[in-house]
Amino acid sequence: MSAPGGSDPSSPGSDSSPQNMVAHGRRRWIAALLALVLAAAAVVAVISLNRAGMETQPAATQSQSPSETPSETPPPAPAPPPPPEPIPEHPAVPMNVLVIGSDMRGVAKDAAAHTAATGQPSDHRADTLMVVHVPADRRTLYIISINRDTWVDIPGFGGAKINSALQYGGIDLQVAAVQSLLGITIDHSLMLDFGGLRILTDALGGIDVNVPVPFQSTHDTGHVFTPGINHLDGQAALEFSRERYAFSDGDFQRVRNQQILLKAILAKLTAGGALNDVNAVRGLVNLASCCLTVNKGFDLVQAAILAYSLRNLDANAIGTMTLPTAGSGFVAGQSVLFPDYGGIGAVGAALREGRIGEFARP
Repeated sequence: MSAPGGSDPSSPGSDSSPQNMVAHGRRRWIAALLALVLAAAAVVAVISLNRAGMETQPAATQSQSPSETPSETPPPAPAPPPPPEPIPEHPAVPMNVLVIGSDMRGVAKDAAAHTAATGQPSDHRADTLMVVHVPADRRTLYIISINRDTWVDIPGFGGAKINSALQYGGIDLQVAAVQSLLGITIDHSLMLDFGGLRILTDALGGIDVNVPVPFQSTHDTGHVFTPGINHLDGQAALEFSRERYAFSDGDFQRVRNQQILLKAILAKLTAGGALNDVNAVRGLVNLASCCLTVNKGFDLVQAAILAYSLRNLDANAIGTMTLPTAGSGFVAGQSVLFPDYGGIGAVGAALREGRIGEFARP
């Protein structure tokens, strides 16, 4: 039986029966649950894909958003080098330095060490002998050359050419011979051989010398020296300082050329205030240590102090002279120069009294 104007709720096709309503609700819950499961699976898949993509990217891009600009922190600037240790001032007192040029073709430093250790003679003589007087103000120098053939009394050996003292007793005896002749105290000594002069001149980039008497060397390369300014490398400087046969007055012009050479070296060392640079002074002394032989107790530190004290030196004011002689002659078959003892005594007194400028002039 059906209700008027409607369907029969109890009929099999009706949706309003309790059983049908329950079944319909169950289907809706199942569909919703399935949708949630699918949505969750989709979210998990997206997250997995994103994670896999990030793992394949460079590490530097994983933590940056597209809007971020990478920035690099610059490395810290290196610390500035410490200032050079200052060189102490040399005591403001006058001094005498004996400069010895050995004629040895080998290493004069080794020969001097052998003589000092054994007392045995060595086969070299002083080709150059100069007393360099350094006044207390260090603004100029005075160079007093001693001719190598001067016949003197060598302490403990008797009469001989003064340059042979280096052969018989090394640097100490050479110093003693000069002190005895002039009546002065030698405070320091420096010895250089042929090879050392070449090395030091080349290390300075060569030197400029004003050649007063043109000549061609009779040694080694036969270098030609023209009148006026000549730029000399180490080998040319050696030939300039050794030559005597090309001159009418022989050894006297050689002595003058040696003075010119030493003045040129000093001018190069002081040019442009080079000796004001503490590091440059130390570098120069370290370089010279290869070739210079100095007296006992005069080490590299003291040499640097002395060099630094000459930083205000006026190379144009350096005075030069040659110790006076009283003529030439022969002794025991040797050609020698006899000393002028009166003149030498006056020079020695001037050295002791600080008046050497009266004799040694620029």
